[in-house]
Amino acid sequence: MAKAAQDMTAMFKDVLGAFPVDTTAFEDAFKNSAALNEKLTAVALGAAEKSSEISTKWTKDTLSKLGDMSKAKEEPADYAKAMTDFASAQAEVAAENMAAFAEVAKKVQMETVELLMSAGKEATEEATAAVKKATNDVTAAAKKATSK
Repeated sequence: MAKAAQDMTAMFKDVLGAFPVDTTAFEDAFKNSAALNEKLTAVALGAAEKSSEISTKWTKDTLSKLGDMSKAKEEPADYAKAMTDFASAQAEVAAENMAAFAEVAKKVQMETVELLMSAGKEATEEATAAVKKATNDVTAAAKKATSK
């Protein structure tokens, strides 16, 4: 009985040895994934940097206008006018900055879609090549195994 088990083990070893596994496809997939992640990270960091610049500028402008608004005035009506001017200026600045944030988001979306489309195309091409190579390898191994 032990002899039969060893024969089965040897047979499975021969069969698995006849169908070698090519790890280069896995290595290439890992490298491609790492490259895609690097590009996506660059897009995200660029967007974060631009958003930070917009926020910083907005904050500086707001603080500057608050300083102007808080200065002592001659007449009580001047305080109301300063408050109204500040509020209308803030509404305008808010609209401009929200548009700037929207442009950043739009750019990120477009770049991300382009990267993913490109990666999908490359992955499809690589998968097709890998399947073709695997088919050829299996066919060759099968012919070799049946010719013995």
